[in-house]
Amino acid sequence: MNIVLFGPPGAGKGTQAKELINKFNIPQISTGDILREAIANETKLGLEAKKYMDAGNLVPDEVVVGLVDERLKKDDCKNGYILDGFPRTVAQAEFLDKITNIDKVIALDVPASEIVERITGRRTSKKTGKIYHIKYNPPVDEKEEDLIQRDDDTEVAVIKRLENYEKQTLPVLEFYKKQNKTVLVNGTRKPEEITKELIEILGK
Repeated sequence: MNIVLFGPPGAGKGTQAKELINKFNIPQISTGDILREAIANETKLGLEAKKYMDAGNLVPDEVVVGLVDERLKKDDCKNGYILDGFPRTVAQAEFLDKITNIDKVIALDVPASEIVERITGRRTSKKTGKIYHIKYNPPVDEKEEDLIQRDDDTEVAVIKRLENYEKQTLPVLEFYKKQNKTVLVNGTRKPEEITKELIEILGK
C-alpha cells in the first residue's frame, strides 16, 4: 500500500502518518525529516536545501527527488509506505510515477486561517525538545520550559509557505485527481476522528 498524505503545512499530516504506520505496519517517509537529517549531517544536498528553507522557499526538485529516490529503495519500503510532504510539485509527482505506483492520495483539507494559528502557536522546549502549542497544548509549568519559536513558524514565514503551497503544490492534487486516486478529508476535526476515517478509507 503506497500512500501520499497531502495537505498544507500544519494540516496534521505527520500526526496522521504516525497512526497509520502503527495500523498498517509500513514506514512514514517525511521529506522534512530527510532534509533535516541531511542538514544536521551537513551533506552537500543538506547544505543546499538549508539555503532555501531558511528563506521560506521550497527546496528544488532535484535535491528532494534524489533524497526520496534513495529512501524508497530501502528494504522497509518493499511492502508499502506513507509519503508525507512529497510530492510538492507536479514535476516531483511525474518523477514518482516513473519509479513507483501510488495507490491513494489522502488530502487533508484545512483553511489557511487555521493553518496560520496552528503553526504560529507552536513552541519547542530547548531543554527537552518537546513541542507545545501556546493555545492547544501549553506546558504545565512554563517556568520550567525554555520555549522557542522556530524561524519558519513566524506569521510572515507561514504566509510565505502557504503562498508557495497554493502556487506550486496544489496543482499536484489536480494531477492525482485525473488518476482517480484522491480522497478529500476534513482536517479540522479531532485527530482521532480523522484517523478513524483514514483507516476506513484505506481498509477498503
